[in-house]
Amino acid sequence: MSVPVSSVIGHSLEGLTLWTLHPNTSLLDCMETFSKGVHRALVPLESSADNVVAVELVESAPVYRMLTQMDVVRFLRAHGAELGGVLSRTVRELGAASEAVLAVASRTKVIEAIRTMRAASLTAVPVVDAPMDAYILQDGRGKKVVETFSATDLRDCPVAQLRSWLGASVAEFKDKVAEYRRDGSRPLDAAAGVQSPDEGDTNTAVEAGTGNEEEPPRPREMVTCSFQSTLGEVIEKAAASHVHRLWVVDGEGEEEGLLRGVVSLTDVLRVVREAALGEDRELHDIVSS
Repeated sequence: MSVPVSSVIGHSLEGLTLWTLHPNTSLLDCMETFSKGVHRALVPLESSADNVVAVELVESAPVYRMLTQMDVVRFLRAHGAELGGVLSRTVRELGAASEAVLAVASRTKVIEAIRTMRAASLTAVPVVDAPMDAYILQDGRGKKVVETFSATDLRDCPVAQLRSWLGASVAEFKDKVAEYRRDGSRPLDAAAGVQSPDEGDTNTAVEAGTGNEEEPPRPREMVTCSFQSTLGEVIEKAAASHVHRLWVVDGEGEEEGLLRGVVSLTDVLRVVREAALGEDRELHDIVSS
């Protein structure tokens, strides 16, 4: 935990690449980049050079800002009335969902889940109520999804407990973190340097506790959709809950819902861009301006 951050660079594929966008890049062109799995890009500002790009542009700019997929999705949400009929079309109709979704069983050890997620370049996986598989990552389709395990969950684990908690199952780990977060309103939490919740890289929206120590930890609400959900509903849920993916289930919101796929922000931006490039020329004019 004391190693310099410079030594951590390169442990993920995304960390090896720095994406930049010219300040005058259109939203349509930006979505082309983000629809290919790029989650964020630097946008240099106040550049003294007008015709330079990429690293040269970054070096010539005294100020830069970060543009993320969520920024674009929230912009689309704010301008939903101008986007035409694409928002009223369903996830199935638009082909917005990926039906290939890898999951972990609730009894999987946290350390094993982390290792396999890293090897597969996954930042979050659904946790399913299913027996342990021969492989840590298993096909999640048709299995009951109970929660999400993501890289963000590790941030909520107190450093002093990290080593011992890594040997717990994913379900046990989530329970421990939930209880720790429930008690986080006490001064001990601040002394430990624990950050407040921000589920930017997961799939569960946090319901704030009341601070009453006698109450059990509040469960995190799963953010899901169905194949019949409209794109507008997906965007609203993602933006409102600040999640990067929604699990597609049978029977939206029902406990017995079985996992059928996943819709990510990458998918959302891809289908909006495809609609803009398709027959709806009015939408094309809006997003390209």
